[in-house]
Amino acid sequence: MSLRVAVALAATFGAGLVMTEAAQARPDVVGFRGDYSPGTIVVKTNERRLYLVVDQGRAVRYPVGVGRAGKQWAGTTRIDGKYTNPAWSPPAEVRRDKPSMPSVIPGGSPRNPMGVAAMTLSGGEYAIHGTNAPGSVGGFVSYGCIRMLNADITDLYQRVSVGTPVVVTR
Repeated sequence: MSLRVAVALAATFGAGLVMTEAAQARPDVVGFRGDYSPGTIVVKTNERRLYLVVDQGRAVRYPVGVGRAGKQWAGTTRIDGKYTNPAWSPPAEVRRDKPSMPSVIPGGSPRNPMGVAAMTLSGGEYAIHGTNAPGSVGGFVSYGCIRMLNADITDLYQRVSVGTPVVVTR
């Protein structure tokens, strides 16, 4: 699976934004219930939070943007790639919604919806990635990807590796 396909569904550019306040980068260590092994990433779509399980009963919590109505999903997967400053090409669905979008947005561009880093997920066309639109974090905003503040994706990126399990719940 190409990086282009894997991360292409990330852009929404504000469509379906639902938030009460802007998220701020500050991962917190919090109490966490669930039968997950340390090192597992758990995304709770309804909470718009991502948890990295530290040990039984504790996790690092980050605010995230998740799939908008009709674009949410749930399941278990793994990180299959890690990329810094990835270029991004919109998939057909995004180009259909926004036909004037360029075919490639270079990595590092302020218009690139991937932000400073992306971690692709196996078995699908989604990624956990940063964003250059921090106001979108905390909402139902994407085509199915998990969107994080650039400072938070940088922190998470350093804590996990290819093969890390990811569980997405609704």
